[in-house]
Parts: sequence; structure tokens; C-alpha cells
Amino acid sequence: MHAVFPLILLPLIVLSGCSKSDDLYEALPNSSLAGAARDDVSETRLEAGIVRPVTIGEDGPQLDACGGMGQVMRAGTKGLAVRAAPFAQAKEQGMLAEGARVYVCTRSLDQKWLGVVVPPGPAADNAAEPVDCDVTSPVDRKQAYDGPCVSGWVASAYVRLIAG
Repeated sequence: MHAVFPLILLPLIVLSGCSKSDDLYEALPNSSLAGAARDDVSETRLEAGIVRPVTIGEDGPQLDACGGMGQVMRAGTKGLAVRAAPFAQAKEQGMLAEGARVYVCTRSLDQKWLGVVVPPGPAADNAAEPVDCDVTSPVDRKQAYDGPCVSGWVASAYVRLIAG
């Protein structure tokens, strides 16, 4: 009798774990199982809003906030996109022309992206003081860049390290 009782309960336990699975699929807005074709709902829709700030101070409190200077090369006529996060679908923050210089502050884990701070170009009349991006002196700790210059991520293949 004791062996029969667990056999009777086993099907009931298994059936109680079943539920209406349609609810789960409806909650997944980018799932083809939810009735939305992959072409209709772009994967990058979610990713385009992601922002990853450039980190400065990674070399410690004795060294400059950004440890290197780079120059854009092989960017072509379109230029090199500065993005909000280290991936190609991230929002474009600006464009860099061939030969433009950037402060190199960090890298992505896969080394394909550089976190950079872009110094503004020289003033047309040379009368204005150049803007200091606040990355050429040490900072006390590693932190997100929050200075006066544009910062973002560029493909590392198009930046040649020239100092640092």
C-alpha cells in the first residue's frame, strides 16, 4: 500500500507543474514565439538606448586620467563614428574626421572599442582659450567621465596610439 500511494501522487504533481505557456510568450516582445516576426522588431531597438560612460582614472591616482592620445586613421570620407556604448548599433554621439586626435581612456574587454574623450578643435580666430577636457591630470579614483568634452566609444581598428 505504501508503494502505491506515491505512484498515485506522481501524476498529480507532474500535472500541477503545467500551466498556460502562452502567457510567457506574450511577455516576450521580441520573440518570434509571441507572434512578432524578427524583422518587425529590431534587436537593436533595445540596445540603441544603452549608454556606457567612458571610464577615466584606470591607471591609478598617480597618472593622467586618460593614459594615451590617439589619432584617427583610415576613417574614409564619412569619418569615424563616436558611439554611446562599445557596439556598432549604439547611438551615434558624433563623427571624427581623418587625423582627429582623441584622449584614449579605456578599452572594451574584447579590445575592439576604445573609450575616448574628444578635445574640441581649435577656435577659428585662435582668440578663445582651448577647452580643457580635464583628463590630462590625475583623478583620485576610477570614475565615469563627466567633463566638458564629448566622450564615447570608437572602433579601435581606426585609432593609432601616438602617445601614452
